[in-house]
Amino acid sequence: MLSVAGDLSGNRVNSSTVIRRVATSTLSALAVTAGAAAVVPQAAGAAAVVPQAAGAADYVPGVVLVGYASARTTSVAADIANRHGVRESASVDSPTSRVVRVPRGLTIAQEIARLRRQHGVVYAVPDYRAHIAGAWIPNDRGSTNVAQGWRRTQWNFLAAAGVNAPQAWANLFAVNRGGAKGVVVAVLDTGVAYRNWHQFRKSPDFARTHFKSPYDFVANNRYPLDREGHGTFVSGVIAESTNNGIGLTGLAYGATIMPVRVLDASGFGDAATISKGIRYAATHGAQVINLSLEFPPDVSAGEIPDIVSAIRFAHDRGVVVVGASGNEGETEIAYPARDSNAISVGATTLDRCLADYSNGGAKLDLVAPGGGNDTSSLPDDPACHPGRNLPDVYQMTFANSSHPGRFSFPGGWYGTSMAAPEVSAGAAMVIASGVIGRRPTPAQILTRLESTAQSLGGAKPNDDYGYGLLDIGAATSRTARAAAN
Repeated sequence: MLSVAGDLSGNRVNSSTVIRRVATSTLSALAVTAGAAAVVPQAAGAAAVVPQAAGAADYVPGVVLVGYASARTTSVAADIANRHGVRESASVDSPTSRVVRVPRGLTIAQEIARLRRQHGVVYAVPDYRAHIAGAWIPNDRGSTNVAQGWRRTQWNFLAAAGVNAPQAWANLFAVNRGGAKGVVVAVLDTGVAYRNWHQFRKSPDFARTHFKSPYDFVANNRYPLDREGHGTFVSGVIAESTNNGIGLTGLAYGATIMPVRVLDASGFGDAATISKGIRYAATHGAQVINLSLEFPPDVSAGEIPDIVSAIRFAHDRGVVVVGASGNEGETEIAYPARDSNAISVGATTLDRCLADYSNGGAKLDLVAPGGGNDTSSLPDDPACHPGRNLPDVYQMTFANSSHPGRFSFPGGWYGTSMAAPEVSAGAAMVIASGVIGRRPTPAQILTRLESTAQSLGGAKPNDDYGYGLLDIGAATSRTARAAAN
């Protein structure tokens, strides 16, 4: 969390006292990113990593599975292939099928197109890989040299204390919408490292991530490049490239990110600019809008009418708006998350306890992992252990704003800013899953997320945890029942 000060007139004041580790805000009339940032040793050579080809619907590289009209056609095709230098890799347990190696210089798609034009070919398809039912574990290595090493870092995505991503990923595979493919999520933030432009570089782990309709309302141009790192981190939570053998994973990795810059290089933005960004996202195809930013809890709806109006505008157009509850450890949710047309998200820790910085209150909808330490305000909650030093949340971003091309997995990032995009991704995955229909309303999506959340702190809802801990695996399951307690 960037800690800075402002006055009620909205004039910017000296922000030289930036505190990198403390998750608080004293800004009054401006919004500020609701997360923390700190520099730790960089991953060596992180910016130079080149992702290997892989995808959500993974298949064996370099081969095509070919089906022929008859066994005789298979034999004739094999003879022709041999004369043209095309090698059969292996036969399958069928007299009319063969696994054919793709010739050097051709892609799988090109070879499939060539084969389908041949007489007697019934089908030519990639040799798809299956995975065990019930969960899917991508091959991203994280900071290790081991496939699937991301699990050592991204505790917040796992089932125990996190959002149950492996189950959700498997659920979406079952309906051919891997990673919420086709859903558009707008990230209103400090920008995103989504492309190379001048001194800016695209994050290596956005190589397979899709982007659309970018706009910068701070610089008033079409290049909302990140100057701070926060927006890149948030976008990574939602849609960092996944199963590409490097980096970390993203929850809705098949979704399309709409980068909308409304916060400056110090993490500040004004109500007028943010409201423009909300309306822009709602009219340019966003289905979900993520707002990992906050006004101080003492700012009322009457003081930010443009924000309230813009959120209502988006909601009325069927767009899900998700906001961070704020990082002051107060019992009052900060705007814009406090708005009745937004989903308010608090933060939990590895212990499944409320984080010590997370705002709560009667209007809190959900909690999701935000990292950091347990609160000391819930002495009767057996999950909470305030004396423990618990892990942060990690994604690929740049830790030093002076070097926006040096990417790593920096520590010191925790906050409701990290929790909100998990819910935004969850909303996108519910939309893609079709479990509540093809075009669910924002209210239906919220009800689905709340009813399948894991209860924390007693009966649902409560002021500390709302309806509970986000469970995307349950929310996207066609067989999951709403949690009863």
